[in-house]
Formats: sequence, C-alpha cells, structure tokens
Amino acid sequence: MKEQTEVRALKEGRYVVIDDEPCTIISIATSKPGKHGSAKARIDAIGVFDGQKRSIVQPVSAKIYVPILERKTAQVLSFSGKNVVQLMSMDDYSTFELVIPNELRTKLKEGQTITYVESMGKRKIMR
Repeated sequence: MKEQTEVRALKEGRYVVIDDEPCTIISIATSKPGKHGSAKARIDAIGVFDGQKRSIVQPVSAKIYVPILERKTAQVLSFSGKNVVQLMSMDDYSTFELVIPNELRTKLKEGQTITYVESMGKRKIMR
C-alpha cells in the first residue's frame, strides 16, 4: 500500500517509493527557485528490501508516493535449508517462507517469535 504526498513534506529517515521499490531517505538537497523554474529537490535513498541506492530529482511541489510499512510478528515453524525459514503470521495464521539475513542465521530457533516488515507485497525479517 502507498499514499501520495508532496516532495517538500519528505524528511530524512522517512520512506519514499522510487522505481516501485520502498526506500529509506538518506539525504534531501533542495535548490533555490530560479528565474525560469521552480525549486528542485534531489532525494537519495536506499531500498528497504534490496539495499540498492537510488536517487531522483523532482520539483518540490510535485506529488510522490510514500509506502506504508507494516511491522508484524510471526512464529518460526521450521528451517528449509540454510537460508530459508518458514514462518506463521500471528495476525491471520498464514504460513510463508522468507530468506534469513546473515546476522540472524545463528540466532533463530524454532518456536521463537520474530518481527518482519511488509510493504507493497514484499516481506523482510527485521532484527
């Protein structure tokens, strides 16, 4: 899910959609309006799910999409191989599989409750 807002309302640390990917804003630089144009904003961001750096330049009065990130809890059911874990959502008790981040591979155990982020049809395990 996503909603629209103006570029001038964005702040560092918040989220924005760039190339249909939810991203965390790391910096915003705005220029002054010139003789023949409006003020522009350069937004640098990092993808929440893929970690790629992206940037866009937009007028500050332009509309841009902001993703709605939902933090949810799930219970670890089982491990499928070395990198995949099967989880059960605590909201609707549906099961799904996610890739385990490198820093959590040794810390996860069956029956443990974890937090994950869901936005725009994608999911990721958080620390």
